[in-house]
Amino acid sequence: MLKPGVVLTLQVRNDDKVEKYRCKVQEVKDNEFYVDYPSHYANGRTTYILNGTQLLISYVTDEGVAYTFESEVLGRIKQAIPMMQLSFPGYDQVAKVQRRQYVRVESNLDVAVHPLSVDFDPFITVTHDISAGGAAVLLPENATLHEKEHVLTTFVLHLNNGETHYLKLKSKVIRLVEVDRNRMRASLQFDPIKEVERQVIIKYCFEQQLLLRKTLI
Repeated sequence: MLKPGVVLTLQVRNDDKVEKYRCKVQEVKDNEFYVDYPSHYANGRTTYILNGTQLLISYVTDEGVAYTFESEVLGRIKQAIPMMQLSFPGYDQVAKVQRRQYVRVESNLDVAVHPLSVDFDPFITVTHDISAGGAAVLLPENATLHEKEHVLTTFVLHLNNGETHYLKLKSKVIRLVEVDRNRMRASLQFDPIKEVERQVIIKYCFEQQLLLRKTLI
């Protein structure tokens, strides 16, 4: 539960990089809450984030369970200490995080696969699932990949805010699994992936988790 004293990590996407900040909850209301001015993870400098800035917030409870949710900077107030006012979407919009690995969600995303180390005809297919660490893709009947080879993959991600992201990622084929007599599935590991690209996938997976939760209610 979000309560005074809980330490938050704020993530702000800024052009081609993600900035991380740390702050502490001071007061919680129904649709908003207040935090002290955040400090930058890298240099420790205290800063004020502009009104309207979209945030991805995460925190860990006393029991060691991690949660994440989306928020927005609403304003600032001056009391005993200067504080920022942030929106709170409600606990039905807060997702539990699997801390030992990236959250993997089933999703049929369009993906184009091109050769890098081994020559083959490029092909377009869909994913079986995806996480910020990799994805599983279904191979067309005439497509062949080999374990440990690298390929260039382009994923198309549509976010709830209307943004469409085309992520061109170098991927390593980890394993091949036969799903039926004529179809194979390839497990890919992103190698490497930029932090800003990782955050886009994390946001997509977060939105898919919330969508799945709503369908199960």
